Amino acid sequence: MSHYRVYLWLAVLCFLALGLACRSQPAEPTAEGSDPMTILLNSSAFTEGETIPKKYTCDGEDVSPPLSWSGLPTGTRSLLLIVDDPDAPRGTWVHWVLVDLPPDLQGLPEGAQGEGIEGKNDSGRQGYGGPCPPRGSNHRYYFKLYALDRALGLKAGVTKSEAEKAMQGHVLAWGQFMGRYGR
Repeated sequence: MSHYRVYLWLAVLCFLALGLACRSQPAEPTAEGSDPMTILLNSSAFTEGETIPKKYTCDGEDVSPPLSWSGLPTGTRSLLLIVDDPDAPRGTWVHWVLVDLPPDLQGLPEGAQGEGIEGKNDSGRQGYGGPCPPRGSNHRYYFKLYALDRALGLKAGVTKSEAEKAMQGHVLAWGQFMGRYGR
């Protein structure tokens, strides 16, 4: 019986250690062998965790909000922006994929066009598709920016999964910013 208790305690300690280790790890992919720096990403249109103005949704003009960032590490060769909604009824819904943004950019203006390569969103269109949750629900929208050590060289219409696969092992830093929208 005492061996059983020892094994049980070891299992509990391993479980706790694993849980603590998982919490300290970044939730997003990083370059192999390095700790990612954090990019500060925000918008002048709304603050972290607050409501995204109607103008930037399907209920308004459906233009992308202005974004700004800082903290890109030395060696950044391109940027990748992904906007998605993890609260969508059928799983995470992709609203915007923008790859190979120039590393000297410090942000994107409202209604950004012509920067980087536009990927395909889950509405089947290239470019930004604003928040448009089902009526009666309030969703979270994550704007995620990645600093990469190389340009990905992907073509227009690239999907989020294709971009994520291509960036594996090339992420120098990343940051995210979240807004909410409900109808």
